[in-house]
Amino acid sequence: MKRPIILAAVLLSAALAAAAQSPSGMVWQVRSYDLNVTLPQTDTVRTVEINAGLALRNVSAGPASTLTLRISPQAEVGSVTVGGSKVDFSRSDEKFGGRSLQRIVLRIPSVPSGGAIEVNVAYKLSVKENGPLASVSSLGAQFLPLSAWYPTPTSWYFARGNDTAPFTIRMTPPAGQTAVSAGDATTTGVEQKVAGQPFIVTGVWDKIDASGASVFVPKGAGPEAAKRASELGAMFVEARSFAAAYLGKEPTDPLKIVAVRRGAGFAGGGVVLVDEAVFRRPGVDSQTAMNIAEAAVRIWLGGSITASGDGFGVVSEGLTRYIATRFIEQKYGAEVSAVERTRQRSAYLAVSRRDTPMGISSPIDDFYFGQVANKGAMLWRLVARGQGEQRLKEILKANSANGTLTLADLRAAFSAEKDIFDNLLDKTTDMNLLAGIPQQSGSGVTVNLRNSGSIDATVNVRLWTVGGKTLDAPVTIRAQSFGEVTFQTGEKPLKAEIDTDKYYPQTEYFDDTAPRDLGEGDPLLGVKRPFDRQDHAGAEKAARAVLVDLPRFDEVRVLLGRSLIALGRDADAELEMEAVLKEKLPAARSTAWAMVGLAEIAQKRGRTTDAIRYAELAIAIDAEYGASFAARQIRNKIGSAAKPDADVTAYFAAFDKAASSNRKADIDALVIPGEAVKFAAGLAGSTEKWQTTVRQVDRIDQNTILVEANINIKMLNKDDESGLVVFRLVRSSAGWRLLNVDIFEVR
Repeated sequence: MKRPIILAAVLLSAALAAAAQSPSGMVWQVRSYDLNVTLPQTDTVRTVEINAGLALRNVSAGPASTLTLRISPQAEVGSVTVGGSKVDFSRSDEKFGGRSLQRIVLRIPSVPSGGAIEVNVAYKLSVKENGPLASVSSLGAQFLPLSAWYPTPTSWYFARGNDTAPFTIRMTPPAGQTAVSAGDATTTGVEQKVAGQPFIVTGVWDKIDASGASVFVPKGAGPEAAKRASELGAMFVEARSFAAAYLGKEPTDPLKIVAVRRGAGFAGGGVVLVDEAVFRRPGVDSQTAMNIAEAAVRIWLGGSITASGDGFGVVSEGLTRYIATRFIEQKYGAEVSAVERTRQRSAYLAVSRRDTPMGISSPIDDFYFGQVANKGAMLWRLVARGQGEQRLKEILKANSANGTLTLADLRAAFSAEKDIFDNLLDKTTDMNLLAGIPQQSGSGVTVNLRNSGSIDATVNVRLWTVGGKTLDAPVTIRAQSFGEVTFQTGEKPLKAEIDTDKYYPQTEYFDDTAPRDLGEGDPLLGVKRPFDRQDHAGAEKAARAVLVDLPRFDEVRVLLGRSLIALGRDADAELEMEAVLKEKLPAARSTAWAMVGLAEIAQKRGRTTDAIRYAELAIAIDAEYGASFAARQIRNKIGSAAKPDADVTAYFAAFDKAASSNRKADIDALVIPGEAVKFAAGLAGSTEKWQTTVRQVDRIDQNTILVEANINIKMLNKDDESGLVVFRLVRSSAGWRLLNVDIFEVR
């Protein structure tokens, strides 16, 4: 009889513990962070000293006598105090999904429900290798929230949301660097008065004030950078005003755009990180525009408005993406936003067959952001269609007026859309909409339809005729059922498509059209597959079919242009490449490949000056490995070469000597600490010969150059090898140092 009694006691204890949790499942709520950060002042030190103060409140229903803090495994905790008194602590690992955190467990005097405590943690954080989440060097430091660089009670991967709170960061960056974070600048750092996740970025920039936003561009980047800064600053301010219509009064967070080499896309508290190459491009690219638009929305969501509870990502990510895409639609037009939604839909399609119900997915899932951001945006678009855009705005503002916004509250507020919420949140995607081949009859043209999903689908069906006409008809296809629509026309049908506006998440999209144009649900992939097989005629046919529906799809258009070059139709290709460059909001890689295409055409026609100019523009855009490499090959084929400065020649003489000597210390002395770690390690102890011949030097900004070289090498137990390498060098106090190897084509 003892075993049932013990089991009952355990179950009762678990039930009581669960009852004592707050609705969010949290015991401790962070009221504020106070972080004192000491950055290393020299390259040789790879450790940051931090003193973190946390003001916490017990938000559970009962007393709490244990506190668990989570922090990076690279943190070495020296001491912890609670209320000014030193306390003992234990460490353990928390592993999940290939990731890990370090748990710091404290036994503390009992704190009643609603009670508050002050905790201070002193620790050292080591950064062995620089990455997008954490880096430290003479060029600057970067610590983003997902690096777990500060202690906090709730895991960053918690299914009901992570900790956010007002924060203060005190720090002194190394001489010549500027520190940037959310909030207002103080004499010792920054103070963010609304909730957020602490982060810091330091670097060497020129600051440009643009339309009320501060834009931090690479030092000495030039007039083109100033032009891009002005455009991006104005866009940020405009996007913030647009978002206010959905989420209420504009917060007063200062707007900051920061050029970085890693971590582009991160945003919080009115700060957005963008790729430093943006300031060398001929215009604003689509990804940067979306990043800025989403950053504007995040001033509210995750800032002045806390999104928490089950399915919080549908709000913090999905609603953010929906509003940002609506801004793109308003600013650039419906055809441009249709391309952006196609990219989002394709990103979701890539994970749709392995996702979980969106209402319970967690940041620990590898498909999480692909799901909640893109499928979540589709959910809000369906809600807006059903309720009207104005009603959506009214309900969002009313439900977020208290500073919180939960998915549960919004489900209740949009009760008329219950079927949509229940299906998209509580089930995995099961819908596939199919159109049959249009059949001509005496009364017109009939298209058979099918809906395999578990909810009704109200969609638009479109018919194209051989004579070039399009006819539309709204129709509702019942769940797991068939339907049909008849178009009153005597013209011969060409094709039909179901759900032309692509409102519904589906498991497949290629069968929305009949006869099928592509064999892929992702239209870009449908063009790229034949292109990669060198079936350029097939790629042309597929591209032209896609561009009928999506005429602004620049990534498809540039593949069309490249296919036409391969087919020897340079005049037609030139028109397509120029059309890409005239797009309002092209992808950066499309612009780069358009420059490559124009360079190749100019080279064929003997216009070497134009060819070199286009090739160097493609290199400066720095959008994709393949485009940059192709541009360099064109320039080299022409025979263009530049004599390097003496200090660059001296650097590579020293580098060759260090590599051939196999002395790791000599190699490390020529590399920025924490950068190109694997490359440098691969040279030490395994190089028999290393000879570098510099061919070209492309100046990026005041402190950065790209050095293109031919190298001849012999590694241990391997044959002689040679090829093209592009080294990215930066100027440090000790002269030129290696930051990265951008291209390595050695065989």
